Amino acid sequence: MKRFILVFSALLVTVFGAAAQDAASIIRASRDRIGADTTSNRSRMIITAKNGSTTERRIDQYSKDGPNGSRMVVVFQSPANVANTRFLTMENRSGANDQWIFLPSLGKVRRIAASEGSGSFVGTDFSYDDISSADRNADLDTHTLLREENLNGKACYVIESKPKDRSYQYSKMVQWIGKNDQVNYRIDLFDKRGVHVKTLETLELKDIQGRLSPVRTRMTTLASGTNTTINVEILKYDDPIPEQVFTTSFLEKGRAR
Repeated sequence: MKRFILVFSALLVTVFGAAAQDAASIIRASRDRIGADTTSNRSRMIITAKNGSTTERRIDQYSKDGPNGSRMVVVFQSPANVANTRFLTMENRSGANDQWIFLPSLGKVRRIAASEGSGSFVGTDFSYDDISSADRNADLDTHTLLREENLNGKACYVIESKPKDRSYQYSKMVQWIGKNDQVNYRIDLFDKRGVHVKTLETLELKDIQGRLSPVRTRMTTLASGTNTTINVEILKYDDPIPEQVFTTSFLEKGRAR
């Protein structure tokens, strides 16, 4: 009997160990599927209040792979009260990303502490951590394949990801990833108490330069009933982007020199 228990335990380790590996592989494939060295886009953000009223913001976004991971800059173009606000995030493979923001009202660049990751990103439903989550290193989380199911007619893997670092703003993320296209169609985000607090959805995709690309996404905050939709108006892959763009000097001056 003891031998049977040992063999059965070994079998469980083998089966669930393989499942965990498969889940991590699915996450990596989803995050790496675009396969571009650089991405440039112009987007329109629509922030919808609980009463249905809306405000709009236009942003430019640039991202580029580097020797230590991905880098991304967001530049607000309008309206006037946020114009020239600039944000830089640089991947840190060992933990939280390094982030800085330039606020014109302050006239200087401020580093964002890891403890501020859950704060609202310039008044939207996205947090600072949310903005860089698409490039989050898969090794920072433990992934479990929960099930397979259809979401809006798409066959999906449903994967639970739990951050290894308990200081991260979410206790877990449940993701719906297309079995046939590796697109991340939905992410449910849970706070440290295990309460479902936000949902990020991919609402529209287009083929751009041979890549199936999200062009409309929406983040909803459940408690407040607010949401922020990002509509991509211009999207280009593999355009040259100067290295100087991904510096705090660019944040301060607004030019790559």
